Amino acid sequence: MAEETPFGVYVHIPFCASRCDYCAFATWTDKAHLVGGYVEACRAAVGRFVTEGRPATSVFFGGGTPSLIGADLLCSILELIPTQPGAEVTVECNPETVDTAKLAAYRAAGVNRLSFGVQSMLPHVLASLGRRHDPESVLKAAAAAGEAGFAGAFNVDLIIGGKAETVSDWARTVEAVLALDPPPVHVSAYSLTVEAGTPLARDRSRHPDPDDQADKYLLADDLLGAAGLRWYEISNWAAPGSECGHNQLYWAGGEYRGIGCAAHSHAVNPDTGVSRRWWNVRTPERYAALVASGGDGEACGESLDASQRRAERLLLALRTSNGVPESSLPGWREDPVLARLVEPASPGRVSLTREGRLLANEVALRLVDPGF
Repeated sequence: MAEETPFGVYVHIPFCASRCDYCAFATWTDKAHLVGGYVEACRAAVGRFVTEGRPATSVFFGGGTPSLIGADLLCSILELIPTQPGAEVTVECNPETVDTAKLAAYRAAGVNRLSFGVQSMLPHVLASLGRRHDPESVLKAAAAAGEAGFAGAFNVDLIIGGKAETVSDWARTVEAVLALDPPPVHVSAYSLTVEAGTPLARDRSRHPDPDDQADKYLLADDLLGAAGLRWYEISNWAAPGSECGHNQLYWAGGEYRGIGCAAHSHAVNPDTGVSRRWWNVRTPERYAALVASGGDGEACGESLDASQRRAERLLLALRTSNGVPESSLPGWREDPVLARLVEPASPGRVSLTREGRLLANEVALRLVDPGF
């Protein structure tokens, strides 16, 4: 039997107990009264737009804080999503919102991967980011994951470059994460970015320093690599075989369906190579009302012709350890800049060096479309 073409389903849960100072996502802290109706809208959307399609190879519940709502509600959405045998099913969790019972309920429903939003393991850094959990809750969440059957199946998200964080602080965070019991098999470390309209944007004294972030990135690469986690995308490290399949689907320009407010979808016409990308309305009440009236909740969309899609896939591939076709960077060996920033990855392909990962935008400007 031919291998199933990857297809992902993303479910957006937009509810949070509090908003972090850097967050510009479609999340709300004052709409808990909408949870039941919103979940019903997501279930209806899955039944209308997913169950008649091909089974998913990956499902991802993101937010917001998916683990904030009841496990029964989240699992009632998952139970309607058709999946391929062995499909990757992930739920994002805040450490303070989970316990063994909740995670065991996820496991029984088919969830096989967790992603904990940790960001830092030091209280003063967490406070500077507007996070509400403490390091002890991370220890408890990891232990609960192990007890519920997720040992060897969870990710930790970290943020690089909070202004209150020294290089020594950052080292302590990475080391503490690697010392969790059980330890994560995947770590994502994202540079802190300043998003318009956030408390962080309004406080210039807390804006990150790019050189500081670069130093911390290289330190993370050293520590994670020494622990057996290898980079496979600029911001992601994993033990062999523990890479996030759902994110790899995105980076490969694959197809996915977004369920819930602000969720994005992507579909490709196999005959023409033209793809369409669309996104849903931003607020949960509008989404629920549109689905209840027979709509799909779409707010807007765009089409990409085959050439535009190739160019986008090339930019995404550049961020991965698999790299890009060597033909997309002609003459790179003779170019004194590119020769430092890329290196052979496999026959006919090149990928970013450590220095290149810090200067990926510089390499991206040199890319040409080789019919990728």
